Amino acid sequence: GHESDWRAANTIDYQTTFTEENGYELLFVDADNDHTAQMEAVRNFIQQEVDYIVICPVQEAGWEVVLEEAQDAGIPVIIADRTVSADPALYTTFLGTDTALEGETAGLWLAEYLDGAEANILVIEGSVGASAAIGRTNGFNKIAEQHEEWTILDSQSGDFTQAGGQQVMESYLKSYSDFNVLVCQNDNEAYGAMDAMDAAGVTYGVDGDVIIISFDATKEGLTRTLDGRINCNVECNPLQAAGVEDIIAKIIAGEEIPAV
Repeated sequence: GHESDWRAANTIDYQTTFTEENGYELLFVDADNDHTAQMEAVRNFIQQEVDYIVICPVQEAGWEVVLEEAQDAGIPVIIADRTVSADPALYTTFLGTDTALEGETAGLWLAEYLDGAEANILVIEGSVGASAAIGRTNGFNKIAEQHEEWTILDSQSGDFTQAGGQQVMESYLKSYSDFNVLVCQNDNEAYGAMDAMDAAGVTYGVDGDVIIISFDATKEGLTRTLDGRINCNVECNPLQAAGVEDIIAKIIAGEEIPAV
């Protein structure tokens, strides 16, 4: 897809790694965050008899049949960035970040920052069904459950986009006035939420009334964190193509590939 600055950086990383100069022919499809379109793209790759398929899954579920088709065709499949719920035996390996740990990290930071103070929390989740959204939600909730003084008021999907973050935040502002923590599951959602709060006259960041936690730590996200507009930004590294290239080299060399 192209839903966020993180995804743009991830895309560029693949396009600058798997070049003709480096000995590759890259067939690249932007599924526009559409799970069905993505599965169709994989089926087209299978029909074209490519050597390797790399999937950054829009959604976690629903991959069993397509992965079986790739396996029957003898094409190694590398799951990258986000996980799938299918049997690991159906694909070669997974390479990506631990999104549940990212969520826990955000929760632990908030606990230290609040130091026992109450928290009324609003959450803008990522795309429904995406493992990144599921992992960050579960990880953060795991820590939140340990704090009786925390209340999660609401949690809705902003689809990992700036427009989605703004839309959800505008809705929240109509329904809630007593929140003091906002968790956005990526930087672009945070930008949209900040736009909505700016328009409503709600202050946020280090010197504001609302604590903002974001994820990805893109260049712009880190800039806003350093400026004090975002309180905490949890890193998720988009530069994964070199890891995929290393896996392909190991497959060629006949080396054993770990499942993760």
